[in-house]
Amino acid sequence: MAYLSARADTAYDNAYHHKLRGRLWGALSGTQYDERHDSNDPPGFAYSNPFPPRDMRTGDERKLIVAAPEEQLLTHIVRDLQSDRELNIGEMPFCVEDVSAFTPDVGEPGTRGTLETGTGLLVRIPPWRCEEYGIDHPGDDTAVYWRPEHTTEPLLNQLEANLDKKHRLFCPEYLPGPSEVQGELFDSYELLKTFAVPVGVTERETMTYVLSKWKFGYSVRDDNHRRHLNLALDCGLGERNSLGFGFMNIVEDSIIPASKTAREDVVGGPD
Repeated sequence: MAYLSARADTAYDNAYHHKLRGRLWGALSGTQYDERHDSNDPPGFAYSNPFPPRDMRTGDERKLIVAAPEEQLLTHIVRDLQSDRELNIGEMPFCVEDVSAFTPDVGEPGTRGTLETGTGLLVRIPPWRCEEYGIDHPGDDTAVYWRPEHTTEPLLNQLEANLDKKHRLFCPEYLPGPSEVQGELFDSYELLKTFAVPVGVTERETMTYVLSKWKFGYSVRDDNHRRHLNLALDCGLGERNSLGFGFMNIVEDSIIPASKTAREDVVGGPD
């Protein structure tokens, strides 16, 4: 986590994605991770927006979280932030005051909790699956952005397929991926909102993405399920994680530890 202070009075810039992505890839330039920049594969990291997301006065504090399953990748980013503490994210000028490490974990088997999309979730339905889901397709090879009227089935299928790919890339191949085990990734789904946002994907190109924000309830079944949920925390859910989409948070006050869950099972739970 990077602790930031505003270097000037400034309005919050919701179009921060391209500039922040550029700084992170710059930190990885010349490393073994640099080749992922031009790849179509998931980048192996995810990051939050500078939060809390509101206008700032000089000296106001903000935080930024970068997550990844590979410690060495995070080390390169930390070194870059420590060596150059001036961090300009879009129109928001910051100073990096401090950087600290922490390891989020959904909990041991038996733990219950909630994950929340800290940034918008991007899910696209490929054209060859639209007919299967009863979704009208506009033609050619254009993917369809998920919307509430499409129901949760295509959304959950695409999230699992995407997490499968990340599992193949960043986890030992002898371990089963999300689609290779019984049981769903999440127990419950609460859609908070959908929204469209224009994002500068390059200096000259802007695209409008349709995103959604969710709360996902989970109950950790076993060590495999725990690994899959933690991978979602490390890599993000859905697509375009390198633009800051799909970053996940644990809702801290939602956690019910496995030990407490076991006691409730023994005594029959609360009245």
